[in-house]
Amino acid sequence: MSYNFKNTLVRKPGKSISHAISSMGLVPKYEIVIKEHDSYIRTLKDSGVNVISLVPLEDFPDSIFVEDPALAYRDFCIILRPGANSRFGEREVFESEAKEHFEIVFALDKGTVEGGDVLRINNHFIIGLSDRTNKDGAEDLAKKLIYLGATVEISKTPKGILHFKSECSLLDDETIFLTRRMSETKFFSKNYRTVEVPRGEEIAANSLRVNENLIIPKGFHKTQELLSKNYKIKLLDVNEISKVDAGLSCMSIRW
Repeated sequence: MSYNFKNTLVRKPGKSISHAISSMGLVPKYEIVIKEHDSYIRTLKDSGVNVISLVPLEDFPDSIFVEDPALAYRDFCIILRPGANSRFGEREVFESEAKEHFEIVFALDKGTVEGGDVLRINNHFIIGLSDRTNKDGAEDLAKKLIYLGATVEISKTPKGILHFKSECSLLDDETIFLTRRMSETKFFSKNYRTVEVPRGEEIAANSLRVNENLIIPKGFHKTQELLSKNYKIKLLDVNEISKVDAGLSCMSIRW
């Protein structure tokens, strides 16, 4: 199943996170980010996965968001090409690190793709075109995934949304949790059940299913009430990390 994992990679935040990209122009406090990230790691462990923690990269303020420069599938790792110029160098560092944990490591050759734009549903991948992921990158990634036995669709992320997964996530193999903006695209309506995020709680759309636990950001009471009817909820405070455009999925690579 799409959400059954044994391992996950995370990267400890560096003090340079105060210089990370923020669409809101906010500066997170390192001490609080560390506490939130430690809670994230504990929650992953409580969800039954082995957590591998990588060292901070002070030269790359956004490198805590380890999902963007790489994608895991089965025992393979595909090194992506981040669309933000300040993050492009992360791929070289991660390629070296990935070889210690994956049997085979591929690397994209063209365009740009960030992992936040890639939604996996079993052996099917949806790649959302965005300001960070372009057509050349999406098509190159699609070729590699198809070679590995997966199926792929390329979609378009609605304007004003940073990443495809910023406003949608997987609740189970048949159900997508999504915002009204994503719902209006009708992209998921044919093949999946959809649950719409309560108005005013759109940030909660980026929730994270890990084994039996559904991890959702703390503070979204309508979302908690809605999803707790059918899922085992774990609440996580990521208020400080979210100042630099973070979501729950982007802080780990899971396989």
